[in-house]
Amino acid sequence: MNVKINSEGIRYIALFESLTGAAVRDCIVDEENDRVIFVVKKGEMGIAIGKNGSNINRVKKSIGNHTEIVEYSDDALEFIENTFQPAMIKKVDIVSKESKRLAYVSVVPKDKGLAIGRDGRNIQKAKILAKRHHGLDDVIIE
Repeated sequence: MNVKINSEGIRYIALFESLTGAAVRDCIVDEENDRVIFVVKKGEMGIAIGKNGSNINRVKKSIGNHTEIVEYSDDALEFIENTFQPAMIKKVDIVSKESKRLAYVSVVPKDKGLAIGRDGRNIQKAKILAKRHHGLDDVIIE
């Protein structure tokens, strides 16, 4: 799946990689929610965050926006789970209905609010990333 990144996103990726040493697969500048979402290569989440959050905090200071990181996975189920971190996910099912690919996400009840996020920010992030990286039409929390 080809992901298109705008010039601002490319600048943020260069900044993120130079400050953290982690490889970035995607960058979404979400102006509506005043945040930048980075998708890092599988296995590089620890490098991206750094000891006691030092790397990610440097990135946040440099960008000046809220910064979120998601670890990439070729496995759509695992990737969707990663988009909802730190919420506890019980299971993810991907089904095809009326020529649409949908992901149903079952969340531990106490983490439902965390999974949805303030004003639906977290579910929105999951939908954007699932579409961009795995061609899913929608993500539904059950």
